[in-house]
Amino acid sequence: MRDENRPPDRPRRRFIESAILTTMVGSLSRVAFAETDTLGIQIVQSETTDKTAIRTLRVHASDAQLADMRRRINVSNWPERETVRDASQGVQLATMRNLAQYWGRGYDWRKMEARLNALPQFITEIDGLDIHFIHVRSKEANALPIIITHGWPGSIIEQLKIIEPLTNPVAYGASAADAFDVVIPSLPGYGFSGKPTTTGWDPMRIARAWTVLMARLGYKRYAAQGGDWGNAVTEQMALLAPPELVGIHTNMPATVPEEIGNLLKYGEPAPPGLSADEKHAYDQLDFFYKHGLGYAQEMANRPQTLYGVVDSPIGLAAWMLDHDAASQALIARVFDGASEGLTRNDVLDNVSLYWLTKTGISSARLYWENKLNFFAPKHVAIPVAVSVFPDEIYAAPRSWAENAYPKLIHYNRLAKGGHFAAWEQPDTFAEEVRISFRTLR
Repeated sequence: MRDENRPPDRPRRRFIESAILTTMVGSLSRVAFAETDTLGIQIVQSETTDKTAIRTLRVHASDAQLADMRRRINVSNWPERETVRDASQGVQLATMRNLAQYWGRGYDWRKMEARLNALPQFITEIDGLDIHFIHVRSKEANALPIIITHGWPGSIIEQLKIIEPLTNPVAYGASAADAFDVVIPSLPGYGFSGKPTTTGWDPMRIARAWTVLMARLGYKRYAAQGGDWGNAVTEQMALLAPPELVGIHTNMPATVPEEIGNLLKYGEPAPPGLSADEKHAYDQLDFFYKHGLGYAQEMANRPQTLYGVVDSPIGLAAWMLDHDAASQALIARVFDGASEGLTRNDVLDNVSLYWLTKTGISSARLYWENKLNFFAPKHVAIPVAVSVFPDEIYAAPRSWAENAYPKLIHYNRLAKGGHFAAWEQPDTFAEEVRISFRTLR
């Protein structure tokens, strides 16, 4: 049987070199062990009295915690089957049963843990909070640094497949001139970053932290990329307009005109005169507003109420799977045996990361913190590139993108892919990022 966690058979020398370097750096300093809450997951980092220093990091989940996760999965208290034949009532029982069967008996977190620990991982304190990030430098001269931000219910795991195509483009049929140094941080309250203990960590504050991070890494010129919350943070970085930021790329742009947003808010029909692409986007958003916004409304208003997602792995998984209809349908097909852009291990790696770091509620608080209209244009004035994947929550029309981004340098509609584009279609995604920044190098 094919190992779903096995990376493509492509050159991985850079990963190996980076892992050796990380190990060497860690071995030169004393090591401190810190446990997050009572989960048994250890964050091993180089010890220093300077919290703003960039410290090497490795992670390790205890055998006891993994056993507890499997036990909880295997003794889940199941509801009755939904009373319809589709997913209109939520994630279907058959999908969750299939997921639980594999997660509780066949899945191996250690493979993902080893994959993470083979990468150069670091942690540094910014604005009073520990920020975790992956940092892979390209071997190519003049590589363009790029900071890539995930969203919810994603994590750094979303971007693992694009690291080598971006840092080592020659191995993927691209030019050495397209190389990037890649920085992938975990959002506050997500993964191995610290959990805020006070309010205020909204997309604007995170954007400020990211600019500090890139400066701390010594970068004088860099790009930024994001989708979902990653787009919100990346656009806020663009609004800060640090002189080092040359441009941004987004796969979930905020382009909905005010008049369109107002109609959608009140469930009104599409106005006359829309183009075919605009009407399609309107219909997608209308469906999302009426049938797909429940999770966001709950987290934006009452995130602390979600105790079930930190008490039950199955409760957490179901909550995370029910993000958008297209992604949920894809994942259901995966656990029904279909071959898709994501595998069973991909999905469970991400859910397990949330479970093992106990970040179901701390990640949800970002929705409560945010006061921005998610889809409304933010008047970004620096160069912007947009990649439109058809199964995203909405496929932004070129006309809306041109109005939202006066310096639109790239716009492309792709044939396949959805909300988790870098994760699901990594080769296409990486090529889009390469193309987007060629004129800004």
